[in-house]
Amino acid sequence: MTTDRPELIWLRPERSARGPAPAHSRAAIAAAAIALADAEGLAGVSMRKIAASLGAGTMSLYNYVPKKEQLFDLMLDAVTGEWSLPDTPSGDPRADLTEYARQGLLAMRRHPWVPGLVLTRTSIGPNSLRCIEYFLAAMAESDQPADTKMELFAILNSSVCTFAQWEANQRAQGGIEQWNIELVTYIATAAASGDYPNLAGSAGSAPDLDPDAFFARNIDRVISVILGPR
Repeated sequence: MTTDRPELIWLRPERSARGPAPAHSRAAIAAAAIALADAEGLAGVSMRKIAASLGAGTMSLYNYVPKKEQLFDLMLDAVTGEWSLPDTPSGDPRADLTEYARQGLLAMRRHPWVPGLVLTRTSIGPNSLRCIEYFLAAMAESDQPADTKMELFAILNSSVCTFAQWEANQRAQGGIEQWNIELVTYIATAAASGDYPNLAGSAGSAPDLDPDAFFARNIDRVISVILGPR
């Protein structure tokens, strides 16, 4: 059943074809909301605060964005627009997908509220379509079926989001370095107990948890699943 007022924000015209030009725009509203989320977290985002930052009446903004969920969609797509991707891939799929993932991580580091929202809300807007198109172009030589490629796109994105969320959590809990020290100490103690003979063989070989190196290793493994081994 269709309605005259679709739920998906991208199916709704930004402005009526008639009447005066609008005083605000979805882009401006999304930018104000992103600034709030960056400063206060997602919980700090409200139409009242957005309206105050834009010098608008709160109720007037609902003419542009009727629901908060739609505001989140605008915010996510605006952040996705920050990904610096070339118009066409280089022809080296592994390098292209690695850079795609790196751009995603950089955006999520700038906006640490993004991973949690992405992992709980499916949202595809114009900038997301640009990313999908780039991914599919990078995968053009793959003989994977089209639906499988879309699933692999989701896997790559979820891997980036999961890492970014983990990284943000570690910072909130005292830093990755402190977490690494405590984890190695705990594993070494458990291994020395004799209760975990297989773990004992791995004790003492702590991974390099430098965030960039850790991300590079793990995203390379994900890309190997997507493209196949080197």
